[in-house]
Amino acid sequence: MRRRSSHRPLWITFLITPSTASKSRQPDLLNDPVGSTLYRTAVPTTIGAIAVIMYYLAGTYFVSLLGTNQLAALGFTFPATILITYFGVGLGIGTSALVGKAIGSKNPLQVQEMTFASMSMGLLVGILLIIPSIASIDLIFPLMGAGPEHMPLIRSYMIVWFIGMPLQLMQFAGTAVIRASGNAKLHGKLMSASAVVNALLDPLFIFGLGPIPGMGIAGAALATVITFALTIVVICYFLCSREKLLSLVLPQWNQLMTSWKKLLQITGPAALANMITPLATAVLTTTLATYGTHAVAAFGVVSRLEAFIMIVVLGMSMSVPPFISQNFGAHLYQRVQQGLRMSLNFVLLLQFGLYILVAITAPWIALIFTQDPEVQAVITLVLRILPASYAFQGMVVLSASSFNALHAPRNALLTSLLRFFVFYVPLALIGNMLGGITGLFLGAALGNVLAGIVIRRWILSYTSNLLQTPTAVTA
Repeated sequence: MRRRSSHRPLWITFLITPSTASKSRQPDLLNDPVGSTLYRTAVPTTIGAIAVIMYYLAGTYFVSLLGTNQLAALGFTFPATILITYFGVGLGIGTSALVGKAIGSKNPLQVQEMTFASMSMGLLVGILLIIPSIASIDLIFPLMGAGPEHMPLIRSYMIVWFIGMPLQLMQFAGTAVIRASGNAKLHGKLMSASAVVNALLDPLFIFGLGPIPGMGIAGAALATVITFALTIVVICYFLCSREKLLSLVLPQWNQLMTSWKKLLQITGPAALANMITPLATAVLTTTLATYGTHAVAAFGVVSRLEAFIMIVVLGMSMSVPPFISQNFGAHLYQRVQQGLRMSLNFVLLLQFGLYILVAITAPWIALIFTQDPEVQAVITLVLRILPASYAFQGMVVLSASSFNALHAPRNALLTSLLRFFVFYVPLALIGNMLGGITGLFLGAALGNVLAGIVIRRWILSYTSNLLQTPTAVTA
């Protein structure tokens, strides 16, 4: 039995102690009904993801109060910050797949080895990237169309944010271990608590209070870095003291290298697939810069709103892979395909319903983030075009995460390459040439639709072929 500490801080107790209503057993991913299992794992993760996206929107709102130039500067930083974030997502994907497999095979020593390897890799990669990332600021952002009025703002934000990269990557690795252990409720609580802390710190450092000076846009970055640090403290407490999933004893160098190699075999392609997204966003941002600051500012807002509109997809992309991985390891391929098909159909119906709501309320959404009529007009325009394709984009996202769960990271990479560089970006650029800014987003939407149709057929065919293998077990 697990021992409870009587001297545990209250804020940690909230995160790791289940309420009376939630003391029921964790879902059995191999034996419980598919639909209810997916629901029970997706809901807490989605709730936590909603809290995180609400923080991002709150941060965007606070920065918008500083002015249009500050909001545009934040828009320029989005591709750079999301690039590192998606590397962290790739690290989390590799961590979850390997730790989950080790847990399923009842190998606690290997679990601890892989947990240490993933978190140490995040720390090391983050440290190594700080100096070259800071040095690249004055080179990369002007190429994206940032003007002299934006560069001081961008520089002040990105320097602080880059310094916090090691903490962010460690956080991705740690939360992946929590998901792999099946504790979706703790993961949801942790995401929610970190989002609340970040949202409270944002106005404190952006505008200042008492002896704390207002730092403007750099304050938003500092609030994020402090939240990363606090979150890692809680993660390490849980993994080390409560679940014994992490040992702080240094492993032998050869053993660590072996673990890193295994991790990179999945993390490398997965991270590359995720990092394609900000590259495509950077291309569109650069194109939009030709239309002026208001277009870039509007796209920065919509890019953050996109995450909120697709929040359930994000939650499912984190909760469905453990289900797929465990059933894939047990050769229950029929459950794999059933769970995948149910998830894809649900995403399709949900996102169409959300599009109707977003299209109707677009002018009021734009009004929340800016008082600039030009920025409002572009936000409204984009919200009435691009979200129409999010149902298909959601199927692409879910398919990519499922390929990784099936230990086919190259397929996940190809999925992202197809979407962005065969459909999304080329059709957006063609649309821009034919119809200006409206044509650009119509082309991007069409690219999402075509990619979703092609990739859905591919992954369902892939899982159907698994059913024909000699190792397949009837559920």
